[in-house]
Amino acid sequence: MEKIKINMLRFAGVVVLGFGLRSFVVCQAPVQDILPKSTLRDQMNYVQEKTRIYDNYRAIREDVFQQIKRNSLDSLQVSKTEITRLKVLAESKNREIDSLNSTLSAREKELQEMTTFRNSIRLFGIEVDKRTYKGIMWLVIAILSIILISGFLSYKRNRIVTHNTRKEFEDLKKEFEAYRKASREAREKMSMAHFNELKKLRTG
Repeated sequence: MEKIKINMLRFAGVVVLGFGLRSFVVCQAPVQDILPKSTLRDQMNYVQEKTRIYDNYRAIREDVFQQIKRNSLDSLQVSKTEITRLKVLAESKNREIDSLNSTLSAREKELQEMTTFRNSIRLFGIEVDKRTYKGIMWLVIAILSIILISGFLSYKRNRIVTHNTRKEFEDLKKEFEAYRKASREAREKMSMAHFNELKKLRTG
């Protein structure tokens, strides 16, 4: 029984030694060629595949550990540098966006002012919308048209009245001339008759 235990211990020692030698030999692969060219995930997978666990401890060579440590720190530094660069870039882009937003707001304000100016007209020093201005102009035109038409009709009516009055005056003047002529002829006839009567009386 004791001999069996000794043989089992020897066998276990040989197995452990074999695993250790295998791990050592495997880790003797050109680490300098593998680890520096791999990502951290690949490096961890490489270590996980090429090493073994003993009593919940993983045996890893010092140079491999140092290489992974350097690679991790380098990757961390690169990440920090990239993060810093991206932050600076983001701040720069944010400033550009703010500048573009300010420019856009200014352009929108200018466009609004130009649109308001284009759609408005100064009337007696007051900004008036073009539609309101057109309404006022059409109202003024309508009032002036009414006044003009009323004036024309009044002028035409006055002209007709004047023409009729003048015609009546001419007719009245003709009647007066005829009456005066008739009166004169009547007076002349009466004078002749009176003269003839006197002449008869003198000769008789």
